[in-house]
Order: sequence, then C-alpha cells, then structure tokens
Amino acid sequence: MSGIVWALIGVAVAVGLAGSGSACGVGIAGQAASGVVTEDPSKFAKVLIMQLLPGTQGIYGLLVGFITLSKIGILGGAPADLDLATGLLIFAACLPIGIAGLISAIYQGKTSAAAIGIVAKKPEQFGKAMLFPAMVETYAILALLVSILAVSGIPV
Repeated sequence: MSGIVWALIGVAVAVGLAGSGSACGVGIAGQAASGVVTEDPSKFAKVLIMQLLPGTQGIYGLLVGFITLSKIGILGGAPADLDLATGLLIFAACLPIGIAGLISAIYQGKTSAAAIGIVAKKPEQFGKAMLFPAMVETYAILALLVSILAVSGIPV
C-alpha cells in the first residue's frame, strides 16, 4: 500500500473511532437525561449540557481528520505523493485521538450519566457535578494536542 493510503486510514481511524466513542457516550448520557426530564422537564437545559459533553471527542477526531486531509493535499485537490514511511507516520499521528477519543468518550458518557443523577436530586450542585465528566475530557484534549502536533510536524 502506498503512503497516501496509510495516511487516509489514519484519517479514518481518527474520525471513525473518536466519532464512535462520542456516539456511545452521548447515548449513555442521553438515556440518563431522558429519565430525568421525564420526571422533571425543568431540568432539561442542565441535563442536555451534561449529555453533550461526550460529543467533543468526535469533534476532536474530525478536527485532526481535516488537518490531516489538508496536510496531504486531499482538501486542496492535489494529493501529495507520500512514500510509505511518511504515510505510516501520519497514520501513527492520528492514533492518539482515535484511541483516546473512543475510550474517553465512552467513559465520559458514563460519568455524565452519574452527574445527571446528581442534578436530578440536587440541581443546585450542577457546577460540581459537571467537574466529574470534565476531568475525563482532559485526556481527550491531551490526545488531540499530541495528534495535532504530530501531524503538523511530519514533513510532506
């Protein structure tokens, strides 16, 4: 396989895994949020924010995907002629956000569901409850930074 194929597989991994994790995480949190809103519709805005938190990993994967597609010339209409080593480097650079995005989004969804339980019983504790899923987000942000720096640092 040529370098461009490996680079495109890297894009697919970044976007696909991070997006899949976000879909799972948002779904997990959404189930908890639905139960709360059924009991008390006035808590909709607070639980919606909690549900949306695991969706950021999908955005991070998409961002790395766009940066990579731009870097290799796919978005510009003139794909670069990448050797195998460069393609594999780009593939490897996309792995952090793909893998960490997948795992962190799922666990952030679970943490958000638990935080939604806090909001259901004590809505005044919303700020504190939001800190728990936000802590999981930290690792997705670190993976995003590593992937962006790695993709940007590979000469094409």
